Amino acid sequence: MEQKKNILEMNNSGTIPVLDYDKWSDDDIVEAFMSYCGHSIFTIRNYRRALKLFRSFNAGKRLLEVTWRDVEEFKIGLVRGTASSSGKALSPASVAALIAPLKSFFKWASEPNIGFVDYNPANSIKLPQVKVTSRHHYLTRQEASQMLTWLSHQNTRNYLIALTLITLGLRVSELTGIKWSNFHKDPTGNFIWLHIVNGKGGKERQVKVPSQLWSYLSSYREQNPQKADGRLFSISTRQVERIIRSAAEHTISEKRPTPHWLRHTSATLALLKGASLQQVQETLGHTHINTTQRYLHTVEQMKKSAPDFVEETLLELV
Repeated sequence: MEQKKNILEMNNSGTIPVLDYDKWSDDDIVEAFMSYCGHSIFTIRNYRRALKLFRSFNAGKRLLEVTWRDVEEFKIGLVRGTASSSGKALSPASVAALIAPLKSFFKWASEPNIGFVDYNPANSIKLPQVKVTSRHHYLTRQEASQMLTWLSHQNTRNYLIALTLITLGLRVSELTGIKWSNFHKDPTGNFIWLHIVNGKGGKERQVKVPSQLWSYLSSYREQNPQKADGRLFSISTRQVERIIRSAAEHTISEKRPTPHWLRHTSATLALLKGASLQQVQETLGHTHINTTQRYLHTVEQMKKSAPDFVEETLLELV
């Protein structure tokens, strides 16, 4: 307690509080960073895990003493398996997921108005190139229809879970966090919107709820009294994953979709029907439109391509 009291000290004039970072422990600094990161429990969990593993790898050295070499050696250790908690070499995506929080942490710590460190030791650290696999992780309209039809014969809740994921393009963590109080009407009173409060990185956004989906959800609410926690679906992300996996096993034998595939499916179907990149970006909550453009590549491949025109020409000549 005494250490906490001494963290804020007065300058020579005795009027302006000055931060004495020498009296901040690494735990204090990490907690300050976590409060800056936002309110997403998943972001907080992942950042804590990455920082804990990094501190363990650099045991004996304070965060304020870390150099570029320390971060680079940690990255290499993850690639080789000497720094991972499992003792096994990690994939590029897993390495990136552990290095990205460190880059965010040291960028924050080196900001002029923060000033925990004089420079950012992770600034020159390159994230491993991650192969984009989501380009093929979507369901066709027929596959989505088959899955929804099968789920509709199981129970209403599971059907609405899948329908909501596909229609609104939500992340599974966003779906399980929805409360009835997150729904609201727009100023005209004609449309229903969903306020996403636990988006990736703690970001918030508004997603328009189509009238038919809202009608289904309203009927579900009437038939199922609201739970004490006020959630739309009192279910865990793991349970949602099992529901989607089971539905796929009974309807789509050649694919093994996850709930996130339904988000990709939503984006792909929206673009196919004429939605703009900006509309899809806002609905999905992408920070950068480049992320949304990946779905556009998939859609463009479905449209008429150069070989199709060549074939038409050859058929005219035959």
